[in-house]
Amino acid sequence: MWTTMQVRRGPSARAAGTAAGQRQLNGRQTSGRGYRNLSEVEFGMARTNRVDIPMRDGTRLRADVFLPTTGSPQTAVSPDGGVRLDPTVRVAPALVSFSCYARQVQDLGAPFGFLEAGASDYFVPRGYAHVIVNSRGTGGSEGTFGLMDTVEVADTADVVEWVAAQPWCDGNVGGMGISYFAVAQLAAAVQRPPHLKAIFPFATLDDLYDAVWHRGVLNSGFFSAWLSAIGIMAGVSDEFWQSAGLDLIRRALNTSGVHARMEHVNGQVAVSAMKTLLRSHYAEEPFGRLWQEAAVEHPTHDDWWDERNLRPRLGNIDIPVYLGCQWDNVPMHLPSSFPVWEALAHNPNVRLTLIDKDALIWPWETMHEEALAWNDQWLKGRDTGIMDGPPIRYVIPGTDHWRTADRWPPPESRHVAYSLRTDGTLAPDEDVDGVGKRSYLHLARESGRPRNANPPGLPDHLSWQTEPARQPLDVVGDIELELDATITALDTDWIVLLDDLAPEGRAVNVTAGWLRAQLRTVDEESSRIGRPVLPCREPLTVPVGRRVRYRIPLTPNACRLRVGHRLRLMITSGDERQPAARVLGFTHSSVGQSSLNTVYATSRLLLPVLPAEGRIGQTQREPASSEGSTCGNHEEGPATTAAS
Repeated sequence: MWTTMQVRRGPSARAAGTAAGQRQLNGRQTSGRGYRNLSEVEFGMARTNRVDIPMRDGTRLRADVFLPTTGSPQTAVSPDGGVRLDPTVRVAPALVSFSCYARQVQDLGAPFGFLEAGASDYFVPRGYAHVIVNSRGTGGSEGTFGLMDTVEVADTADVVEWVAAQPWCDGNVGGMGISYFAVAQLAAAVQRPPHLKAIFPFATLDDLYDAVWHRGVLNSGFFSAWLSAIGIMAGVSDEFWQSAGLDLIRRALNTSGVHARMEHVNGQVAVSAMKTLLRSHYAEEPFGRLWQEAAVEHPTHDDWWDERNLRPRLGNIDIPVYLGCQWDNVPMHLPSSFPVWEALAHNPNVRLTLIDKDALIWPWETMHEEALAWNDQWLKGRDTGIMDGPPIRYVIPGTDHWRTADRWPPPESRHVAYSLRTDGTLAPDEDVDGVGKRSYLHLARESGRPRNANPPGLPDHLSWQTEPARQPLDVVGDIELELDATITALDTDWIVLLDDLAPEGRAVNVTAGWLRAQLRTVDEESSRIGRPVLPCREPLTVPVGRRVRYRIPLTPNACRLRVGHRLRLMITSGDERQPAARVLGFTHSSVGQSSLNTVYATSRLLLPVLPAEGRIGQTQREPASSEGSTCGNHEEGPATTAAS
C-alpha cells in the first residue's frame, strides 16, 4: 500500500522566517554575526507521515519526512520508506531530528517544552530535507525505550546512514534540535557515521547523570515529571496526534497574532506543561522501571550511567559542531556546554555561543538563521561568514552587545575570593580571623518534630550579601564555593544560589550549585580554581560534627551587577518547601535526614571578575537606568552586532 504525500504547494507556499509575508519566527535568530550567501526561500514543502526506518537489528523506527518541492509532486512513499521521486522533489541535504518526543506535533506551534525539533517550514523551503524520528518505544517506533542507552545511541547513527541513502538526499546529513534532540546529535557524532557532516547541538547534554543527579542531589521535580510525560506520550496513537482536531489547533497556534504572543514564554514551561500530562498513566515497562533504576538504584555515577555518558567519547568527533545555550538554563543544559567545549578542543571547527535569558522559547525556533548559516557552510559548501572571528561569542546580561573570546573562561577574568563573614556580609577576603560561624537547621519532611512545637530558633537557610555596587561589576566564568562546614547528620544536601539583589529587594537568580555531602571527593588532577571536578562515584562518610572542606562548583555564568545592586549568596539543604531556593522552578529530593548545619567564616566564594578597564577590550555602555536586576536577566532588547 502506498501513502500519498501531504503537500504545501510550490515555492509560493508560506515559509517561516523574519521577512515580511513569512510566518514570523519567535526569539533571537543570530549571534550578532553578519552573514552572506544564505539559502533563500525557493521551495514548497511535501510532508510524509509514518515512514519506517530499519535499524541494524531489524527494529523499525517511525519518522515524518519533509521534502523541498518545486511544484505539486505526485510522490508516493512505500511502507518501508522508499520514495518514487518525480521531477518536482528537490534532492537536498538532510537535517535529522531524533528524540523520544512526539514527532507528530513538532510543528504544533504550542508553548510546550517538547517541541524542540526546529521549524520544518523554515529549513525545507530553503532547500533542506527535514527528518523527525522517534526513538525506540516512542511515537509509534518499535522496540523498548532505553533512555539513551547503547542501543539507542547506535540507532542515531543508523538513522543518519539510512537518510543519506535515500534518493531525495544528496548524501550530506546534519543534525537539528535542542535538548534531547541535541543529545542525539552528539550520540550520532561520536560514532562517526560517514555521511554526518556537521551538527548543531544547541542546549545539549553529554552525561545524563548530571541532569538527573545534580552531584548526588536528585533532580526529582524535573526528572519524575519528564519521564512520566514521555511514557504517557509514548502511548498516544498516530491517529490522535494527526487528527483533524489537532490540525485545527495547529493552524490557530501558528497564526501571526497568536504565535507572537508566545514570544516570551520561558523555560518554566518545560516543567509546568509536563505536569498537565500527569493525569494519565504510563506503562510500568519500561518507564516505571527506568525511573526506579535512575532515581533509586543508581544514585552514584556507576556503570549504569557510564552507558549513558558521551563525554569520554567526545574526542571521536571531528566534524563541525555548533554549541550554545542561554545563561539561565542553570539546572539542565548550561552545565554541559563547557565540558563539551573542552572535550572538543582538538577540533578546529567548533563554535560556542552563550545567549541571554529566555532566549530558548517553545516551540523552539530561536537561532534558526544561525543554524542556516552553519548548515549552508558545511552541508552546501557556501561561505556564509559563520566561521569569521573568534570561536566564542557571548552576551553579559545587562549589556547591549556581543563579546568574543578565543577560549573559556575568558583569560581576562580573574577570581576574587569573597569571605562568608559572620555578620552576613559577603566581602573580599581581607583580615578575616576565620573563627566565626553561623548555623541553620534543616528539618526533613518526616523529621518527627512535634506538630505543636514552637517555631525553630534557627533559620532554614543562611545568606550573605555584598555591599551595594559603587560601579558596574562584570562577573564572567567559573564560580566555586569553598565551603567549610559541619553537619550533625550522616549526610546532607548543599544547595547554593547566587542572586542579584536590586535596591528595592527584588532577587533574580544568577546561578546555582548542588552537592551531596558524601559525594564531595574531588578529582584534583582534572580540576582548576573555580571548576572542581567531582566524579560522584564513591560515597565518603561525613564525620558528624567535624569540620569538612567542600568544593562546590556553581554553574558557570555571566552577570553585570549594576550600581546599587548587591550579590546575595544563599546556602540551604532543601528547596521543596523553599521557593527562593529553586532555579527555573526545579526542585530536588533531599537525603531525608534532619541536620544542624554550621558554616564557618573561612568559607570563600570565588567569583570570576573582569577588570574594570577594558572589559575584554570593548566599549561598555551602562544602561541609563539602574532599576531592576540584570544578572542573568536582560529584558532591554537584543544585543547589537559587535565587530569580531
